Amino acid sequence: MWSAGTTYCTPPLRLSLQGTRHHLNNFLPELLAAYSKKRQRIYRTLLKVIAHKAVPERPGRSESQVRKRRPKIYPLMTKPRNELRKQLQTA
Repeated sequence: MWSAGTTYCTPPLRLSLQGTRHHLNNFLPELLAAYSKKRQRIYRTLLKVIAHKAVPERPGRSESQVRKRRPKIYPLMTKPRNELRKQLQTA
């Protein structure tokens, strides 16, 4: 992604990671089967395809990594609800 962005004047941080993986998976068999001159040509084509798939600017896309739910002091329900009700009534 960095090579594609810097080669074709596209900000590398604006390139799609999933799009890059998709294109790389599609180009990989051709890259492995090609000889050295053709491999360079295919690689340059891959970089061009990756660079032209930039995602739009999306400001404010950072999210904090926190847990939403707080742990409870109650035990987990490991029996069916009906059994637990009967057990509660007999206690």
